[in-house]
Formats: sequence, structure tokens, C-alpha cells
Amino acid sequence: MIRFLLALLCLLVAFAPVCMAQSTPDTLQVSSTETSSEEDEEDPAYPEVAESEQDSTKQFFVRFNADGTASTGNVERILLQLTSALDWKPSNQFKLSSSPSFIYGQQNKLLAEREFFADVRGSFWHQKQVYGLAFVAWDKSNLRRILNRWTQAAGIGIKLVQRKRAYFSVTNLILHEVTDFTERQDIDVWRNSTRLLGEFAPDKAGKFTITSIAFLQPAISVKNNFRWNGSLTFAYKMSNHLSLRTKFENAYESYVVLGRKNNDFRWTIGLSFEN
Repeated sequence: MIRFLLALLCLLVAFAPVCMAQSTPDTLQVSSTETSSEEDEEDPAYPEVAESEQDSTKQFFVRFNADGTASTGNVERILLQLTSALDWKPSNQFKLSSSPSFIYGQQNKLLAEREFFADVRGSFWHQKQVYGLAFVAWDKSNLRRILNRWTQAAGIGIKLVQRKRAYFSVTNLILHEVTDFTERQDIDVWRNSTRLLGEFAPDKAGKFTITSIAFLQPAISVKNNFRWNGSLTFAYKMSNHLSLRTKFENAYESYVVLGRKNNDFRWTIGLSFEN
């Protein structure tokens, strides 16, 4: 199984840049001509950060990430995480996005993790500093014993910092969540969801980026129900399409199936392809 997954990862490394060659990035950040500064103008080629969030005249943006770990010996461990970011902007008033993902984990040849996530998001007036957004999402988790979880939400986003070397935005939405657990009573809850997104490029060459995302989701229709998750990613660009990255992720849910822990932490190393 380990050899098969490693072979699959090698194939993805080989073919992903070719598959994405017809795409161009789409963003929420304003163009460099609107936010230039003396520091930015020192290097016209200085790359813009938060590329899936910036704003430009480009119509398509595609990113694919493959992360994981593998070990053999006394402990045989496999963790494979595939994520992507897809953006399509048919007009200056509307943008359609999706971030599907798949996680698979095995411990001593026994299934430990198998998680699916799919979503469709719409952003309205995305070129403005304050914009509207709505989404619907579905996920399934063997690790957390979730058979199905459906989420829909709507709210606003605010772009607080829009620079070539730094980007920071805040979104706040009203969210409705229905979760079907395999071993516990299902829940139907309304939440307030706040997302904090920041990305920073500390070097002028633009080879290194730091990205941080945090979601805070307290329930507003029931008591003592709280969710949060966050990630911190360090990426080094090796070429125009390929980056080496390491990612730290943490997720917390106060309402879980009996026998499951409230907190999950992952640390992975992998590759990112974008165009």
C-alpha cells in the first residue's frame, strides 16, 4: 500500500504542471497598479501573495497540493492529503470557487483516517474592499465518525491589508450545519463563523511565503457547542508552478462521538502546484 501511494504521488508530481498549463490565477486582492508603494516599486517582479484571494483581470486560478508522510518498521504509518483550490471569475461582480480535499491515513495496515470535503462558494463584488459571499459544503469523516455533514452559509468579507508582500482579510457568516453521526445523536445547529486569513512574503525574491488561516465557529442556537480549526503553512517556491511546503493543522470540536478526542493535529510535508 505504501509503494502504491508513493507511486501515485510521483505521478502527480510529473503530470500536474501539464494538466494546469491552460489556467491563469484569479484573486481577490486589488491589482498592483492600485496598491503600489515605494517599497513595492523597487522590484516590479515582486510576487503577490494570497493568490487564491487576490483580485486581477485573470479568469481562472488552479492550485493542487499533495502532502503526506510514510513510515515502515515497528510502526507502519501512511498519511496522504490531497487538496486543491479552483477559482473561476466570469465577471467583475461574481466569482465561483471550490476547495475539494481528500485525506487518507493508515496505522499498522488498519484504516485510521478517510475524510472527504467538497464545497462551492460564490463571491459577490469581489473586487471591492467589502464583498459578499455564500457557500454550501459537504464533508464525511471516518476519523470523527461523521457519516454526512451539510453546511450552508452567507455573510460578508473585508480585505484589511492588500499589499504585494502582505494580505489579510476577515469574513463573518451565519452558518447552518446538519451533522449525521454514526454513533451519536445527530445535530442541527446555527453558528456564527469568523475566518481570519493572512499571508506574508518576507523575502523580496518572493520565494518564501507564510500563510495562516483560522476559523472560529461558536453555536448560536444551542449551548456548549464550539468548533475551531486553523493552519499554518510555510512554502518555498522552486519554480513558477512548483513549491515545497510544510503545513501544521489543528481542529477542535466540543461535540464528538464517544471515544473520540476533541482535538486533532496534523503536520505534513509536501508539494504544491499552481497556475
